Amino acid sequence: MKEETKPTLLVVGAGGFIGGFIAAEGLRRGFDVYAAVRESTSRRYLTDPALKFVVLDYDNPQALSDALKQSAPSPRGWDYIIYNLGATKAVNFADFNRVNFIYLRNFVSALLRLEMAPDKFLYMSSLSALGPYDEKTGRPADCKTMPHPNTRYGLSKIKAETFLETTPQLPWIIFRPTGVYGPHERDYLMMIECIDRHFDFSVGFRPQMLTFIYVEDLVGAMYDALASDNTVHHKYIISEPRAYTQKEFRAIVGRALGGKWVIPVKLPLWTTYIASYVAEKIGVLKAEASTLNRDKFRIMRQRNWQCSVDDAVRDFGFHADYPLERGIACTVEAYLKNKNTKK
Repeated sequence: MKEETKPTLLVVGAGGFIGGFIAAEGLRRGFDVYAAVRESTSRRYLTDPALKFVVLDYDNPQALSDALKQSAPSPRGWDYIIYNLGATKAVNFADFNRVNFIYLRNFVSALLRLEMAPDKFLYMSSLSALGPYDEKTGRPADCKTMPHPNTRYGLSKIKAETFLETTPQLPWIIFRPTGVYGPHERDYLMMIECIDRHFDFSVGFRPQMLTFIYVEDLVGAMYDALASDNTVHHKYIISEPRAYTQKEFRAIVGRALGGKWVIPVKLPLWTTYIASYVAEKIGVLKAEASTLNRDKFRIMRQRNWQCSVDDAVRDFGFHADYPLERGIACTVEAYLKNKNTKK
């Protein structure tokens, strides 16, 4: 009896926080998973022996084409590709543009030259590609919301999206997730660490509505979108379908930490801008990307992060199994385990 062939999947940007979960879920779902990494990429979260590695140089189009050709499971390439490569912070716009736009363009161009377009190509963008929207009424963003990104990161993402939209021969799907959290993620880990030390810092005095998506819900949505017949050449916002205040987030984290008492500290926007500006300039002098920067300030300043996931529900049955309470409990459990290991 002939052995059934597994569908092949290439995960581009597999070494990061989300990439490790994508690769693991692909193996669990029966895919033959190839993990695309750079030579310098850490493989800390890619330890399953079933993974096959593809080392790519995105700065060198010819080397990129050669590596794809040599590594592909067949002359037609992979059945599916999830493109998760990207930079969320950088020293300057040129770096954002290079990693988030030029690398994607080089990769897709190589695929098309080699006639290796997959059955579906899922691109990980960001809700930041939209920029601020309806700050007055708080109306949720949806598929009809006009993008006007106000960060260098968001601008680089909308450039990448526009490139895909002008490449109709590629069966692309675009995901715009809101804030992604879970074990190994760094930005929300910093917030959890502050609350663990009894402080919660927020910016501005106007109410802010925050949205989240737990990493496993995001990854599950990716595979559901790949399996659907209704998703090619569509964009989807991915989020838990409700918003939270900073107070609610603080209370949930505090309970997960065992009932921590927490002092909320609200910082005026102007002081946060000055701190962001100075931190960014110090980063430029050191040629290092600063976690606190003017992009981050604009994201923190935005009051309305509410969004609609109706299109994702309609087209591939999207659902979030991890409301914030459950997702934070898993994240804090991993944080405490790592904290106790270091003692």
